[in-house]
Amino acid sequence: MNEIERLLALTEKAVSPFHTAEAVKETLEEKGFAPLCWKEEWNLQKGGKYYIIHHGTTIFAFTIGEDFEGESIRMAAAHGDFPGFRLKPSPEMKAEAYLKLNTEPYGGVNLASWMDRPLSIAGRVAVKSEDVFHPDLYLVDFEKPVLTIPNIAIHLDRDMNKGRELNRQTQMLPLAGMAGQETTDGYMKKLLADKLHVMPEDILEYELNIYNADTGTCVGFDGEFVSAPRLDDLTSVQAIIDGITKGVRREGLNVSVVFDHEEIGSRTKQGAGSTLLMLVLERIYEGLSIQRTKLLQGLSEGMLLSVDVAHGLHPNYQEKADPTNHPVLNGGFCIKESSSQSYATDCEAVGIVQSICDREGIPYQKFANRSDGTGGGTLGAIASAMIPVKTVDIGVPLLAMHSSRELMGRKDMEALSAFSAAFFTMDQRG
Repeated sequence: MNEIERLLALTEKAVSPFHTAEAVKETLEEKGFAPLCWKEEWNLQKGGKYYIIHHGTTIFAFTIGEDFEGESIRMAAAHGDFPGFRLKPSPEMKAEAYLKLNTEPYGGVNLASWMDRPLSIAGRVAVKSEDVFHPDLYLVDFEKPVLTIPNIAIHLDRDMNKGRELNRQTQMLPLAGMAGQETTDGYMKKLLADKLHVMPEDILEYELNIYNADTGTCVGFDGEFVSAPRLDDLTSVQAIIDGITKGVRREGLNVSVVFDHEEIGSRTKQGAGSTLLMLVLERIYEGLSIQRTKLLQGLSEGMLLSVDVAHGLHPNYQEKADPTNHPVLNGGFCIKESSSQSYATDCEAVGIVQSICDREGIPYQKFANRSDGTGGGTLGAIASAMIPVKTVDIGVPLLAMHSSRELMGRKDMEALSAFSAAFFTMDQRG
């Protein structure tokens, strides 16, 4: 499959952060990466390829060069979560003859874009076990549309096209079916129990994502655009996994990580704002019997790619773009810069990225926010504050970012994956 076919397949699989990690794991195992366990010793070998999953949603993959002695570290990070809705405990709500589910927004959600969509449910469920400190954990995906958030008819809200504020608690609750005696308290647990073949009373808790069940596709007269859910940030996930599986450096350590919780600030146990990345690096050096001092020395020449999407110039809202730095779809991936360091970029890191692109013939563009407006931040500034290495923010340009369905240029995916592979392959002299 080409990059776009693989990306669309990933959007079908990665319907919750847990499923993102699982999809990445499957790819890594196909490429010969060996699993590691945090509570076991890591007896690593030079030339080896490994991965480890942390708390179910953050996954690290790394390769060790045959001649690695601790000096050269290259890292790339993306995130596997996305804006949407999460199911609350005891979610069943009756409204006359209808059954609704109680949800809460996750991240910066474009609420209107979720109306009238086919929606489904996926995530993780904790089930009773004999060891109270280790409940059984199961992934679940309803795999078909089971919910929708119906809009109100324009006849009943004549001013709807003049702009209106949607109430997250009352107007954004998904319709699940018709209410009846069997859909009282505990109905959601009964449905989960049926899917998992367990007893409803054994289900302890869940982390369930409401996701857009639309199928991604190419659009445009020449199929030059990709329209799909969850392009933020599955485009980056695919790129950094492409890079780590294709890139080989005899004298280097390559690390790709897909973090969770970027959309809510990253400051969690499996987010980029934790000590997790440094702990993994320390364990790698320990597993190779290389002194920690070598790690600290290696970080002085280390580099991190923070890979997340950028805002492309919108043809209907051109006034929202910076006058001179406004990337377009299919013009190449973006290098993102900000004096506030919401994008963790400096001229040295940008120079390295541009030099790689020039040498490899990879198209790129520059992105900056308007000075009278702000865009989103990324995990780059947060992660580089925890591990102070050269960092640069890059990603494909999107339209409709944070909508339930987003739009990108197909050529940009190719450019980002090619750059990631070059970053993880090129030696110090290119």
